[in-house]
Amino acid sequence: MGMEAALVRGSMHVALLGETSTQMALRDPDIRLMLRVRDDDNVAFAELVELYNHRLITVMHHLVGNAEEAEDLAQEAFLRVYRSRKRYHPRAKFSTWLFTIANNLALNTLRSRKRKPSVPLNLRDSGPLGPRPAEQLVQDRGKQPMQKMQQQELAALVREALETLNERQRVAVVLNKFEDMNYAEIAEVMDLSTKAVKSLLSRARDNLRLALKEYIYMDGEPLR
Repeated sequence: MGMEAALVRGSMHVALLGETSTQMALRDPDIRLMLRVRDDDNVAFAELVELYNHRLITVMHHLVGNAEEAEDLAQEAFLRVYRSRKRYHPRAKFSTWLFTIANNLALNTLRSRKRKPSVPLNLRDSGPLGPRPAEQLVQDRGKQPMQKMQQQELAALVREALETLNERQRVAVVLNKFEDMNYAEIAEVMDLSTKAVKSLLSRARDNLRLALKEYIYMDGEPLR
C-alpha cells in the first residue's frame, strides 16, 4: 500500500515541462484511455489491459524468471493501476508509469527470494514481443550460415550472461533491449538520474562482454 501511495503521489505532479493533463493526453492515446478509466470506464481499462498485458508479462518473465509468477505480477500491476485510478494525473507517458509499477513489484519479488537459489531467466522461449528475446541480442552478422547454426548456442550464452547481472543492471538491460526504452524513460521507471542509467547500462555491457565477445553485436558495434 505504501508503494502504491508513493506512485500515486508521484503521478499527481504535473509534468515538469508545464504540460497539463489535457496536453499530455493529446500526445499519448494511452493517457486518454487512462483518463477514461479514472472516470470508471471499464471498457477503456479492458483496452489498456489488452494493449499491455503481453508486454508486461514478458518483461516480468525476464526479470523474475518464472512464467507463472510473471502472470501473477502483471495482474497485480493492473490491479494497482485500477485501484489508483481516481487519483491519477499524468506526469509521464502511461507506459512509463505502468512499467514503474511493474519494476517495483519485480524488485520486491527478487529481493524477497534473495537468499534462495536464483531462478534462471528462460530467455529461449518465444514471447509476445516477437523473436525469441535472447536472440534479440544476437544480431545477424551478414547472414552467414555458420552464425545461423550457432543461434541457439548464442541465445544460451546471452541467458547465462544476463543471469550474472545484479538486479538494477538486469532491469535496465531488459527495459532498454526488450521494451526499447531510452535512457530518460528508464531513469523515470527506476527513479534514477539519466547519468546513473547510462552508468548501469555501461557496467552491464562490460559484464556481458566477458561472456559474449567474439559472438555478439550490440548497438551496432562488435563487442571487443
